[in-house]
Amino acid sequence: METRAQTEDPALRQLREEFTGHRIWRARRWDGAPGDWVATLHDPAAGVDPTVIRSDSAALREALTQERQRAGRPVMKRAW
Repeated sequence: METRAQTEDPALRQLREEFTGHRIWRARRWDGAPGDWVATLHDPAAGVDPTVIRSDSAALREALTQERQRAGRPVMKRAW
């Protein structure tokens, strides 16, 4: 279940809009604080690895861009 803070996070929203072949979410740390950024593959055309985990949104965006290239899909330019 996602919290309101997760659904209102602009970086999370942008990643979800850009990488629709993945389910993107934030893990929770042991203390309840937001943790790593996680992307789970739902569309095999969108990537190769079933799960990608990174410590911040920029690193996850870069990893998912590489996943898209590995799957043979062109890299789309962001509007923002």
